[in-house]
Amino acid sequence: MFYSRHKFESLLAFCSFFTMFVRADCFRRVVWTDCRRMGNLISSSTGSLSSTACVQLVQEMVSQNCVVIFSKTTCPYCKMAKNVFNEIGANYRVIELDQHNDGKRLQEALAQLTGVRTVPRVFVNGNCIGGGSDTKQLHQQGKLLPLIERCSPCCITEGSGSGHFEPSK
Repeated sequence: MFYSRHKFESLLAFCSFFTMFVRADCFRRVVWTDCRRMGNLISSSTGSLSSTACVQLVQEMVSQNCVVIFSKTTCPYCKMAKNVFNEIGANYRVIELDQHNDGKRLQEALAQLTGVRTVPRVFVNGNCIGGGSDTKQLHQQGKLLPLIERCSPCCITEGSGSGHFEPSK
């Protein structure tokens, strides 16, 4: 009886850990970063990525996606930037720093890479174009769409309609 109860509790503990690991989106990061765990939980208070790994994460996201917005969910300027891309009908990747385990370190990495710590930090075709006001201004001047169209493959969706965002944790 003790043996089967112990086996069952071990299975439950493993399933619980596995679920937390998946929810923390650590599988994708563990392949190319040093995602570490403390006990059975992914550390969210100090973050799980080193500063170097955070810089690499930012660089990889920017190089693999035509449009990337490093954002915070409550920031009006972040909402402004996302609305511009929705208006254009462009696909974009959003990294919500206030919902990411390593959000503070990622923001420090963005400051290191761009010289600016504020959000949003908007990247198009591998280049930082600035924040929400900068993005809106480029769109109003007719300069944003040509930048997006240079992406290969282009991330503009057919027809008019709202853009599609791909959240990332």
